[in-house]
Amino acid sequence: MTKFDSMPGSMAAITAAPGVVQECRLGPPEHHKGPSVFLDYDQLELDAAYDQTYYEPLIRQTYARLASNSEAVRTRLGAPRQVDYGPTEIEKLDIFRTDRAKAPIFVFIHGGNWYALTASNFGYAAEMFTKAGAHYVVPDFTSVTDVGGDLTVMAAQVRRAIAWVYKNAATFDGDPDRIYIGGPSSGGHLCGVALVTDWEKEFDVPSTIVKAGLCISGIYELTPVRLSWRRTYVNFTDVMVESMSPQRHVDKIVAPVIVAYGNLETPEFQRQSREFAAALKTGGKSVRVIEAKNYTHSAMCESFGRPYGPCGRAALAMIDLVPA
Repeated sequence: MTKFDSMPGSMAAITAAPGVVQECRLGPPEHHKGPSVFLDYDQLELDAAYDQTYYEPLIRQTYARLASNSEAVRTRLGAPRQVDYGPTEIEKLDIFRTDRAKAPIFVFIHGGNWYALTASNFGYAAEMFTKAGAHYVVPDFTSVTDVGGDLTVMAAQVRRAIAWVYKNAATFDGDPDRIYIGGPSSGGHLCGVALVTDWEKEFDVPSTIVKAGLCISGIYELTPVRLSWRRTYVNFTDVMVESMSPQRHVDKIVAPVIVAYGNLETPEFQRQSREFAAALKTGGKSVRVIEAKNYTHSAMCESFGRPYGPCGRAALAMIDLVPA
């Protein structure tokens, strides 16, 4: 059984055992509208806006395909080198190496509602990066449900992983001065959190260790999320909402940012992306927005492994590489 099998709410129904017929629905079911809890959303509408399964009936198949594609990539490339980056058992990195000397490094921060999936599910993009001439690194980190609902523990692990890559790049022939990061969904949120890190203060490394970030279909302000069904497994506090909302800390961002989302995602994931990009622009930061037409949430994630998909193309361009 995988963590996906234990997802709460409607996600559990979508990700149940193979063969289960999925509901064909786009948005929340018809209902008598209740009082607004955020903007014009009532509770059901807000919950649905933070649950992709209401807007993407085939999401289970897509993530299953990513897992099988990842296995196929490992068969072709060989197993990644796995190293510890921190003190706990989960804190490991999968390193897929390119054959180029002192190559740039892309650190991929995986998604999964902050509690599902692992690095092994996201090896599918390794072939694209390594053939183009970059190392592809995927850290594992804790599930929020294993640490009392505390997102700051996950964020600390992701930051520690990136700092480890900078300090140890030479051990896999990587260039510490060309580290790029990105991630989808909850990984997009954690990518945003990593971009607002005070690297000098927390890790005694240069403030510019991350050269650019690709935030895909993420969450950047936690206030509405705190009001949604996700409060059933994330222990939102005022302090955590403040520190873990990247949109509130755009002044700390020093790297260029690409914000990408699909126009078939839930209305909140679209709004979150647009408003984060607007905040970056208002703050005078370097930002590029990609609105991918006819892409769902999981399709945006899948496109990251395709050199001519919206996210794969953006990632390679960000590193100044072209498809092999």
